[in-house]
Amino acid sequence: MPNNAEIAKTTIEDFREIQRYMAIARDEKAEKTYAELKKKYISLKALLNVLGVNLTDIDELKE
Repeated sequence: MPNNAEIAKTTIEDFREIQRYMAIARDEKAEKTYAELKKKYISLKALLNVLGVNLTDIDELKE
């Protein structure tokens, strides 16, 4: 069973990846893709908050 540090590490990696994809979708004006990615972004952000991760430096989108 993974501990909180392992979960946080994996979630941070996923969060950064989703942000990259969201930036690309925004630049390409892919509104439907962006909207779907945003759902995952919000879920990951909520999980990181529960884990006590400070999002100040890693949340590039600030949504």
